[in-house]
Amino acid sequence: MITARRWWEYKGLQIGLLALILGGAWTIRETKGALLREIYQGITSPFQMLQSGTIPEQSIQDARFLELRTRIVDLESQNQKLKNLLGYTEKEAREQKPIIARVVGRSADNWWQQVILNRGTTSGIQEGFIVKADGGLVGLVESVTNNTSLVLLVSDLKSQVGVTISRTSAKGILQGDSSAEGVLEFYEKVPNARVGDLVSTSTYSQKFPAGLAIGRIKSLDLKKLPASVARVELFPPIRYLDWVTVYPKPEKQDLETPTVTK
Repeated sequence: MITARRWWEYKGLQIGLLALILGGAWTIRETKGALLREIYQGITSPFQMLQSGTIPEQSIQDARFLELRTRIVDLESQNQKLKNLLGYTEKEAREQKPIIARVVGRSADNWWQQVILNRGTTSGIQEGFIVKADGGLVGLVESVTNNTSLVLLVSDLKSQVGVTISRTSAKGILQGDSSAEGVLEFYEKVPNARVGDLVSTSTYSQKFPAGLAIGRIKSLDLKKLPASVARVELFPPIRYLDWVTVYPKPEKQDLETPTVTK
């Protein structure tokens, strides 16, 4: 009896530790380590809070504050854009009845080619309507549905616009270049043009009214064959269009000079 008690006193602690280890291993296996993660989180969370220097509630409040601040800044920006557009349309002839629309669709593959507006036939927009933004001509309404309009941008490779140099009346065709610039091909071999000249729509055009601002000549190549060309920096913010104004297409005019249907 004494021998058994001594044996238990000697081996009992080892057996208890072994059972604890086996039990812990079984628990970890059954819970897939969840218990260890909980223990670790409980031990380290005070140190994490000290390291971060702020309590979770404060972090949440800061995040909410930044979110609200961002929304306020965005609303202020949109409000200013609308004010600019309204001020811009007030300068236009009242009979043109401009329609304010917002860009709601744009494909990364067609970023410089097309945009979708949130206004369509129910707002009075039709195919061939003119689209402008701050800076001047943006493009032409290519197709419409009840509530949307697809706009062909002046930066599209397919876009061709009859233009003139404001300073000298030299004329040519502006083609899109899938960028914030366009390529102007002059009718004359040696046109009266220079870097910095302003470019606007021509009286020869039947798709656009004359005098719409487009851009400024950035560079000239007078040795280009068969005609001289220029690179034109586009004024409208094609890269980040947001709000635009849409106008009815101009009435066709009988011109004494040959017309360019561009």
